[in-house]
Amino acid sequence: MLPRLARIGSRLTTWTIRWVPDAWVIALGLTGVVWLLAVFGADAPPFIGDTPLGVCEKTRSCGAFDAWSGGLWRLLTLTSQFALALVAAHACASSRMLYRLMDRLARLPDSDRPRQAIVLMGLFSVGTAWLNWAVNIVICATFVPIIARRNPKVDFRLLVATAYVGLGAVWHGGLSGSAPLIAATPDNFLIKQQILSEPLPISATLFHPFNLIYIAIVAAVAVALAVALHPAAEDAQPLSVERAEALLRAPAAAPDPAGLRPAERIDRLRLLSLTAGCMLIAWLVVRFMRQGVSAWDINGYNAAFLGLALVLHDSPRTFLDACADGARNAWGVIVQFPLYAGIFGLMTMTPLAERMTDWVSSVGSRGSYPLVVYGLSAVINYLVPSGGSQWVIEAPYILAAGAHHGLPHAATTLAFAYGDMSTNLIQPFWAIPLMSVTGVSFGQIMGYCLLIFLACTAVSSVAMVLMPLFF
Repeated sequence: MLPRLARIGSRLTTWTIRWVPDAWVIALGLTGVVWLLAVFGADAPPFIGDTPLGVCEKTRSCGAFDAWSGGLWRLLTLTSQFALALVAAHACASSRMLYRLMDRLARLPDSDRPRQAIVLMGLFSVGTAWLNWAVNIVICATFVPIIARRNPKVDFRLLVATAYVGLGAVWHGGLSGSAPLIAATPDNFLIKQQILSEPLPISATLFHPFNLIYIAIVAAVAVALAVALHPAAEDAQPLSVERAEALLRAPAAAPDPAGLRPAERIDRLRLLSLTAGCMLIAWLVVRFMRQGVSAWDINGYNAAFLGLALVLHDSPRTFLDACADGARNAWGVIVQFPLYAGIFGLMTMTPLAERMTDWVSSVGSRGSYPLVVYGLSAVINYLVPSGGSQWVIEAPYILAAGAHHGLPHAATTLAFAYGDMSTNLIQPFWAIPLMSVTGVSFGQIMGYCLLIFLACTAVSSVAMVLMPLFF
C-alpha cells in the first residue's frame, strides 16, 4: 500500500510544484476573484460608489475599488506582529544552547532500535509545533541530521516526514495558532469591523478542553502511525554518518575576544542581552498576573519568544545575527498582507461578506457546520498556506454563518484552525526549509505524509461531528 501511496503522493507533489505559483501571485489572483464576486455576486459598483469612502464603509456600500483601497493598509499592525514573530522564532531556534540540548536528546534512543528515533522525532515535532510553528520549522530542520547521526539505522525518508508532522497535526491548536491569537488580541481587525464584539480569550479556544483533547489524540495518532510505518531493516534507507555530519548546521563558536575591537567586545557582552531578555519576560509575567490567560495574545507571544531568544543566545551579536537571518523568512508576510487586507476590505465594505454568510449558512446545520468549515479551510489552505492570511479571508463570513447556526465563535475558530493545518501534510510550501537542509525531495516523503494525512483527517472528521456537543 505504501508504494502505491508514494506514487500518488509523488504525482500530487509534481502537480503542485508545476502548477501552484508563489503565494504572493495566488494572493493577487484571489484579489481579482474576490473583486469580481463583489461586483457580480454582491452588486457592488466595479470602481467608485455613489457615497464617500467613510460613509460607504459604515454602510458596506462601497464600490469595489474604494473597498479594496480602503482595506489595503488596515493590517499593518498585524503585519508587523507576524513579521516579528517569525524573526523572534528563528532567533530562538538557532541558539547554541538549544543545539547542544538537541544533541543530548538525539542520544536517548537505542541506536539499534530505529523506531525509538521516530518516536523522539515525532514527539519533538508535535511538541515544538504546539509551542511555536515558526520555531518548529527551523528547529526540526536542524534536529533531523542530528538524530540521523546518532541513530544510523533509522529510515531517513520517514524521519524527515515525521519531522513535518507537527505542522499538519498540532500547530494551529497550539500556543502560536494564528486565528485564536488574532481573535484574542484587543482591538484586532475583527473587532474594528464589528465581526467580534470583544476579544475571544484563548481560554475559550486554545485551552478549551475540547482543543486540548483533540490535539493530544491527533498527535498520538500521527506519531503512532509514523512509528508503525518504519520499514524492516533490509528495506530501510538510512543516512550515512558522514552524510549526516555534512548536513549539520552547528552554530558558530564565539571568536577569541583578544582579537576584537572594543565596540565588538561590547556587542558580545552577554549581560546586555540577558538583561533585555529578562525584562521582556518580566513584562509578560506581570501582564499574566494582571490579566490572567487573556494576556496570551500576539503581543504576549512575541514578548515570550523574543525574551527567550535573548536569554538563550551567547551575546547581543549572535542574537542580532540570528534575527538578520530570520528576517529572510518574514518578507513573504510583509508583501502578502497588504493584498489580503485589500481582500478583507472587498468583503467587509461591500455586501459580499453578508452574501457569503448567507450562502455558507445554507450549507449544513449546527451539527455539521464544523465539518463544513474544516473541509473549506483545508481546501483553501492548499492555495493559501499562511494561516493568518487565510483567517483574514475566511473570518468575515464563517464566523457570522457559525453564529447563524448557533455555534459560538470559539468553535468556528477551532474548526477553521484544524482544517487550515491539515493539508500542510500534503502541501510542500512549509517543508521548504526542511527539504533544503536534508536534501530530500517532497516526493520522497509524500507517501508517508499522505498516509498520516488520511489518518488525521479521519480522526478530525469524527471530532468535527462531535464538536457541537462540547460548545
